[in-house]
Amino acid sequence: MHHPLALLPLALLPFTTTTSAEPVRIPPQQQQNNNELIAVPRALPDAPSGGYAPAQVPCPATKPSIRRADVLSKNETDWLAKRRPITVDPMIDFLKRANIEGFDAEAYIKKVADGVKDLPNIAIAVSGGGYRALMNGAGFVAAADSRTTDSTAAGGIGGLLQATTYFSGLSGGGWLVTSIYANNYSSVQTLRDGHKGSSIWDFDNSIFKGPDLPGILDTARYWKDVAGQVKDKITAGFDASITDYWGRALSFQLVDAPDGGPAYTFSSISEGGDFSNARAPFPILVADGRAPGEKIISLNATVYEFNPFEMGSWDPTTFGFAPIRYLASNFSGGVIPSGGKCVRGFDSVSYVFGTSSSLFNAFLLQNISSVSGVPDFLLNAATDLLEGLDKDKNDIAVYAPNPFLGWNNDTNPSADALQLDLVDGGMDLQNIPLHPLIQPARAVDVIFAVDSSADTTFSWPNGTALRATYDRTHGAIANGTLFPPVPDDVTFVALGLNNRPTFFGCDVKNFTLSAGQTVPPLVVYVPNAPYSAVSNFSTFKPSYTDEERNGMIRNGYDAGTQGNATLDARWPACVACAVMSRSWARTGTAVPAECSSCFERYCWNGTTVGSNAGIVSGAGGEEYQPAFKIGGGDVSTKSAAAGGFGVGRSVWALLVGLVVAVVVL
Repeated sequence: MHHPLALLPLALLPFTTTTSAEPVRIPPQQQQNNNELIAVPRALPDAPSGGYAPAQVPCPATKPSIRRADVLSKNETDWLAKRRPITVDPMIDFLKRANIEGFDAEAYIKKVADGVKDLPNIAIAVSGGGYRALMNGAGFVAAADSRTTDSTAAGGIGGLLQATTYFSGLSGGGWLVTSIYANNYSSVQTLRDGHKGSSIWDFDNSIFKGPDLPGILDTARYWKDVAGQVKDKITAGFDASITDYWGRALSFQLVDAPDGGPAYTFSSISEGGDFSNARAPFPILVADGRAPGEKIISLNATVYEFNPFEMGSWDPTTFGFAPIRYLASNFSGGVIPSGGKCVRGFDSVSYVFGTSSSLFNAFLLQNISSVSGVPDFLLNAATDLLEGLDKDKNDIAVYAPNPFLGWNNDTNPSADALQLDLVDGGMDLQNIPLHPLIQPARAVDVIFAVDSSADTTFSWPNGTALRATYDRTHGAIANGTLFPPVPDDVTFVALGLNNRPTFFGCDVKNFTLSAGQTVPPLVVYVPNAPYSAVSNFSTFKPSYTDEERNGMIRNGYDAGTQGNATLDARWPACVACAVMSRSWARTGTAVPAECSSCFERYCWNGTTVGSNAGIVSGAGGEEYQPAFKIGGGDVSTKSAAAGGFGVGRSVWALLVGLVVAVVVL
């Protein structure tokens, strides 16, 4: 059951200081009993089998094929033609509320809206980091969403989401993105509040135990159902991996449908009303390729993206996209052979977000044998299953047949492989899904990069993800894409850049462009920091009380709004300045004085420190541990990440579930 706090609007969750905004009140509809909330509408169960298994189907008259990654797909281009004009009115409303002094937002946006070339193109990227990333990212998204109660009041940034074109997620951030879209583009507030008979965003029961099923026997039945769904896929002739089990179990919390919606596909997002009518941003998930024989995922690994129309890569290695609805069809050299059939249903939403978060497969493999107090027969059965999968290299997500078999033979490391192996999108250290958003074809102007990475001892970010993306642009794998310069992790921490929002790439004149290159987006870095709640829980913490969940979401909301502008009364205006910056540069428009002041406060000016620099004040010694930014309290005494992974009922339930899987298979 959801905690009573879940019924409060985000602006009223426990908040320990006054804000610059007007007092807010609970709307009448928020005061009803949680059991009376209506069900969350859902996306489409599009798998032709009616379940988790893919199935062969007749191909359409024009057979699907692989395309080169030299331009946007026609589907995305057609969608953008609808979406970009739809962002105009929300953008005007957002900019007018932000109220940049000396700037007539409405007149300017209406002037540049006709051709859309100079209309600001906004993206939001939510990092990986398990449930921590989901909840922290959810807080930022809620702050940016005008549907969230009081998000458009003084001090808020509501409406930014409605003006956004692209929305990417990776690992835990991918869970957030997928959950929003698989549930018919529901708001964070709706998903958080839930409804009677649903386990949506009910993280109190871990996925190892199962949703609202008391007792070990119920947990065993839950795992039997999960294993049965995966068995259906195997029986249909398709390979399975731990990713299948992980994704199916997680879907019970993320997809509000019976049994976690086994028939719901990622491609069906394209047919949902909000997306197909361009009333929602373009969702993208990210994974890394693991070339045959590779064990270590480096910055030279091929980065793959999943969107409602396609799956593929912009990198010069693969440099191609497959129609996501027809994954597992027998593409060879980019086409389906004469007489060949098509396959649909492979792109289960759970398999896609499971692929993007396959780091958790490795966690199971590394930790299962260290659990103490487990009967030998139970531990041996689970260990045999996991080690067997690992020996077969099935600890990753298997895409077979390989959609890029015989494609780009000279550069594609998997061109000869019968299966394409994909892993967690953050394993190359690019833990923020920026790669799809810096592609010149998408012409993004500003990226709000929400970072919940666990880079430090106590699970705080230190800019490693940004630095990895910047470093990657210096190699041939970048294919000419650019990224704003960022400092090393020591500078990030010493200057406090990981403890407050920081803008990177503010001045377009600082970029030296080669032929065919374009100025990269300005990046607004929003790191996880303790604003109003402890927010550095371990990536592998398996369950959260409703109070912990709500506190994390509230903390992310405070990061996005700077405590409803408590920490900076002009923060909403500074957000608006970041949105407008690239457009002003293209049109030769003078930057308003207020924005110059914002850029002076928030733009990284290139300063770096030595490797022996002291940690920023308030860090608590050599180990970085920031103080609360709003209210009081000592974070070090409440640190969520200092403890280890608790071995208890959840792990017992996992072991039983794995044994059930062995028996069923």
